[in-house]
Amino acid sequence: MSDMPYQPTGTQSAPPAPAKRRHIFRWFFLAIQAAFLAWIIAGIAQNSDSCVGEVGAALEACQAGTAVGTGIGVGLIIGLWAAVDIILGITWLVFRKR
Repeated sequence: MSDMPYQPTGTQSAPPAPAKRRHIFRWFFLAIQAAFLAWIIAGIAQNSDSCVGEVGAALEACQAGTAVGTGIGVGLIIGLWAAVDIILGITWLVFRKR
């Protein structure tokens, strides 16, 4: 007798189990999140020393302008971040396998 299990004539063994899917989209999504977070941190950090050399009223005006400009910039980045997340979410819903 042979060591092979019984198989009726004309049948083939089952195909091997498919390889586990890599979660590429998850890592891509997390990389995008990290990039936006780094962008916000870098944008805030760059404006911390923009009023060097100013004194008196000019210093106050520079600090106020820097705060307002930084707030607008961070707001725009967050808006872009939300838009990208919505686009990625819709893309995931369209292309995911059920």
